[in-house]
Amino acid sequence: MNDPKTSPLAPAPDPAASDPAAPDPAAPEPAAPPFAQTSVVYLPRQWFAVCSSRELGKGAKAITLQGVRMALFRGEDGTPGALLDRCSHRNVPLSAGRVVDGEVECGYHGWRFNTSGTCTRVPGLCRSHGADSRRAPSFACREQDGFIWVWSTPNEPPSTEPFRLPMLDAPGYTTVRRSVDFPGTMQATVENALDVPHTAFLHRGLFRGAGEPNRISVRVTRTATSVEAEYTGEPRPEGLVGRMLSPSGGVVSHWDRFVLPCVAQVEYRLGEENHFLVTSLMTPVDAHLTRAFAVISFRLRIPGWLVTPFLAPIAMQIFKQDAKVLARQSEASHFWGGERYVSTEIDILGAQIQRLLRRAADGRLAPDDKPWTKQVQLDA
Repeated sequence: MNDPKTSPLAPAPDPAASDPAAPDPAAPEPAAPPFAQTSVVYLPRQWFAVCSSRELGKGAKAITLQGVRMALFRGEDGTPGALLDRCSHRNVPLSAGRVVDGEVECGYHGWRFNTSGTCTRVPGLCRSHGADSRRAPSFACREQDGFIWVWSTPNEPPSTEPFRLPMLDAPGYTTVRRSVDFPGTMQATVENALDVPHTAFLHRGLFRGAGEPNRISVRVTRTATSVEAEYTGEPRPEGLVGRMLSPSGGVVSHWDRFVLPCVAQVEYRLGEENHFLVTSLMTPVDAHLTRAFAVISFRLRIPGWLVTPFLAPIAMQIFKQDAKVLARQSEASHFWGGERYVSTEIDILGAQIQRLLRRAADGRLAPDDKPWTKQVQLDA
């Protein structure tokens, strides 16, 4: 932690004061802490992917979403359900129990709950089991595109449906799935995924090279629920991924997108044949841990089965570099008691992502929010 005795922000002690700890009544009010900003948000009434379909087997699975612990399990028909991970009887985690006939059974006294949270069995109780006071808070679930999605607000029907992953069944495409934990806020993790300038330094040689910078035009378009940056005039990146995308070089079409509440998407096209799309579903496990479910779909001139053994390790190396730098960023933010960012016009999407997340957290999304566009130029 930041020790006030050694911190460069701490004021020097006044040797003339008889009681250094006593406040000076004539002194002005202290300024606000310079590092008080935080990018932590809580998003109610939103869908988040919490695990892959194959991770949820016949037993109960403990998950955490936005700091809320849940027990995830399949009902008798295989449909997933999520309950607050706390038996309403004596607070024992339901995820530590077992699933019997599509109901989760607490391992302490054997109380059972179905996917809607209704208590269906209290061993030894002769009267009705399903009193409202015994219910477990439940969260709506969907199984879609190979993921289990959870609605972040309990005990209410969802007002929307989860994000649909594109290109999964498109002819000629190969899809690779990976998950990575990033030690940072969801906002910081999303911005990192969509930030172009850092790739020439942090991922040099893997995604971009060390060549001369090129002037690129960027068109930023924002709606009530999304923001997109379209880059024009961008030459093919010089790193290994770029050379794999197009061995002969050329100019690429490039888009970076964020879609509320949690989707970061990077797309590259070169001509009619080469297409590379990374869709990352960002799940805020807690305030400073984000789990990314990355779905990489691509179509190249060479067969996908031939490319995958080379592409997957490169992608994981890039993810590991991002995770390492986000851990350092998060550690520094904790040390200084908060965040402090200074941005320029080439930090294309950071402020837009923050705006969308804060509006969603406050419930201020307006259906008549008009599209907004601006032009930016950067060297990359």
